[in-house]
Formats: sequence, structure tokens, C-alpha cells
Amino acid sequence: MTAGWTSERFGRVAVVYGGWSAERSVSLKSGAAVLAGLQRAGVDAHGVDAGRDILQVLASGGFDRAFLILHGRGGEDGCIQGGLDIIGLPYTGTGVLGSALAMDKLRTKQFWAGAGLPTPKWQILASADDAEFAGERIGLPLMIKPTLEGSSIGMTKVRRTDELVPAWRAAADFGPVIAERFIEGEEVTVSLLGERALPAIRLETPRAFYDFAAKYEAGTTQYHLPSGLAPMVEERCRELARSAFAALGGSGWGRVDLMLDGVGQPWLIEANTAPGMTDHSLVPMAAAHAGIGFDELVVDILAQTLAGEPGEGP
Repeated sequence: MTAGWTSERFGRVAVVYGGWSAERSVSLKSGAAVLAGLQRAGVDAHGVDAGRDILQVLASGGFDRAFLILHGRGGEDGCIQGGLDIIGLPYTGTGVLGSALAMDKLRTKQFWAGAGLPTPKWQILASADDAEFAGERIGLPLMIKPTLEGSSIGMTKVRRTDELVPAWRAAADFGPVIAERFIEGEEVTVSLLGERALPAIRLETPRAFYDFAAKYEAGTTQYHLPSGLAPMVEERCRELARSAFAALGGSGWGRVDLMLDGVGQPWLIEANTAPGMTDHSLVPMAAAHAGIGFDELVVDILAQTLAGEPGEGP
């Protein structure tokens, strides 16, 4: 793809990042990386830090399409997607419904369970009493997490009963909360690009779990790629990730996180419809292992916005 063809075909592109969620700092880093990659590829791309006036900015900016790299509320939950649908601006990634479902960890698990897909046992925590009951009903260890945040914000791994209520309080600062049975075993993530499941990555961290620090700050996280899993187990994870993403209405690109228990059974944990694209991020890592460089990756994602335009295929 030549630089001139790229610029002419995509027109003026807004790389929408930042926003106002708890994941703003990560989105700024992701957006800077995406913007640089598109510009190196010859795309007429411009960074737009999303504020509450984002729809007016995009509508008046002469943009032909948007690369959405907002993380968290307001950007990954269907809100910006609905607004762009209204103003008729094509955008990358999943639409309104799939974004809203994937952002809500409770609804995600309800949909997966309804579709017959394996996800760990859970309980809604509306109070401190619920948190104490969850320890009895689900068993320890368990994860307590906000339902509407990403990047492991507000999450706690609970191993003792005296940790239940403090963990619930920490998560409740960010809104509704659920408890989820913690699967002891291997942590695996599968990135999706179009209809393709990229090679799985197996994660190891000396921390209690793959939390915010392990994702973006610590230098101790190990990323195993190739995963080191048996080929049949990795393929099962990739197929399950595809099915899980599709069940939520996910499209374009994304990532699904899983845990493998002691007998090799994969369990679905969550889905991401606008995953990180920082220097610590997993989608670019998996793509590189599949022979797709970063600049090619962001152009491939952007090219999905051409589907349905005159003279374009899917």
C-alpha cells in the first residue's frame, strides 16, 4: 500500500483518544502510537483528544472516518459509537450494542452463560453483606471487580474472608460490583483482527494477578509467544475467543482474555473492543508474531471502515 494511495483512499482521519474515563492515561499513550503508525503509513491522520464536545469537533473538522482508541467509559461502551452513527462518520471497531455489552462485565458473563460458553461463577455485590456471602457461595480465592471499568482498575484478588469487604469498598468507588471465582492456572489472551484469531499469548506475573501495574508499569511480566501451550489447547482458546467475541456482537478487532484451569479447560474472563496499543500492549505483540508490523496493523484496522463504501469490499 503506497503512501499516496493510503492518503487518497482514507481521506482525513481522526484518531480519537484521551477522553474522560479512568483509563485516560493509557488511551493517550495508545492514541499517540496509533497516530504515529498511521502517519508513517501515509495516512492523513490527526489526533483528537476527546472532550464532551467530541461530536461537534468531529462533525466540523472535515473528517472522513475515525480510528477510535478510547478506553473505558464514554469511548468503549457504545456512547461515542452511537454519536458517530448519528452524524454518519465511519469508525473502527465494534458498534453500539457490542461495545456496551463488552464494557459491562456482568452483561458479558450473562450473555456468555446464555450462549453456553464457559465463564467462571459470579455474584452481584450490592452491599458489604453480599461480599461476605460471596466468599461462602463462590469460595476463595475470588476476584472482586467493578463491572464498568477496564485495565483491572478497582480489581482485587481476595484470598481471605477479612479482605472481602475492603475489596468490595474499593471496587464500589467505580460503580456496580461483581465477585467472580478465581481460576487458578494459566492466563491467556487472544487478539482478534477481522475474522482472524492471532496467536495466543500466555502471561506470567509475580503480582497477585495481571493488574494495572503488571499491564503498564512493571517490568516483571513475562509474555510467552509462542504460548507454549499444547497446539490443541491453543486452538481451543482461539476458537473460543472468536465465538465469545461474536456472541457479544464484537467486530473489527479486539481481544478476549481467558484462564486455563489445572486440567486445561479454558474459562472466559472478559472481552475488550478497543484494546491498548501501547508499547506494553498485547494486540501489537500478537500481530508482530503473525508477521504483521505495527503500521500495517493500524492500517488494516482502519481499512475495515471502508466496507460498504462505493467500490469497496468488506
